[in-house]
Amino acid sequence: MILLAAPGQGAQTPGFLRPWLEVPGVADRLAWWSAVTGLDLVRYGTEADAEEIRDTAVAQPLLVAAALAAHGALYEDGATAPDAVAGHSVGELAAAAIAGVLSPESALVLVRERGRAMAEAAAVAETGMTAVLGGDADEVLAAIERHGLTPANVNGAGQVVAAGTTERLAAFADDPPPKARLRPLSVAGAFHTEHMAPAVDTLARLTAGAPVADPAVTLLQNRDGAAVGSGREFVGRLAAQVSAPVRWDACMASMRDLGVTAIIELPPAGTLTGLARRELRGVELLALKTPDDLERARELVKAHSA
Repeated sequence: MILLAAPGQGAQTPGFLRPWLEVPGVADRLAWWSAVTGLDLVRYGTEADAEEIRDTAVAQPLLVAAALAAHGALYEDGATAPDAVAGHSVGELAAAAIAGVLSPESALVLVRERGRAMAEAAAVAETGMTAVLGGDADEVLAAIERHGLTPANVNGAGQVVAAGTTERLAAFADDPPPKARLRPLSVAGAFHTEHMAPAVDTLARLTAGAPVADPAVTLLQNRDGAAVGSGREFVGRLAAQVSAPVRWDACMASMRDLGVTAIIELPPAGTLTGLARRELRGVELLALKTPDDLERARELVKAHSA
């Protein structure tokens, strides 16, 4: 059983889309999706620096477009599909499109508005996110709570992301949990916390009228990792998830329970396969970083598709 995973914000790096423009059809799709989003996705994915693509309103459409472009290149015949799909945070919109819940254009319209709304919410106060690596799980969560922060991502494999005001994150850095390492993330706000409440309202209004279909493949979601069979329910959860913690640990538990035997992470790949490597022993993993990885990815699809 093969699963495609779409990464979330913070995975982007300058120039990561450049090699994908050599794949037939990708540049054309990105030009069309640039018109849909009102952003020059090709320029942002090839020429923009780290600070430009750190902007939430840019990063989120760029990530979803990259995942969808690579998915199209991987399944170029259009006749086959993965057995299951999951996305981390904004990656859920790419996952929804791959599963057939949303058209690519609908997913990109929603991510355009999601990025703008979250950027506006983040501008209200100085906020951020810090990854907590290692340490005792209970002690990590207790320290996050003690400093008035939110465990915005519970990623499994000994990784939790704390989010909140920069002042509280600074105090947290001075008083970290025992035996844990802290790493500030390259994001522009405290996503998946109460600070994003205004963005939830915006997304709820939009998703209520979005054209949807029920998923054609198993589609996991971030709230509790469970598969969702209703497209309407999934897009409703997409809106609410903006201010709720991402439970990627629960998603990986569901992958194990489903019997997933291989995971391909769509670009910009590496983060989610890194977590799976420590959490899902025996599962074959591939980070689809460049088109050079496509041949290996297609071999995995043939070998592991249910």
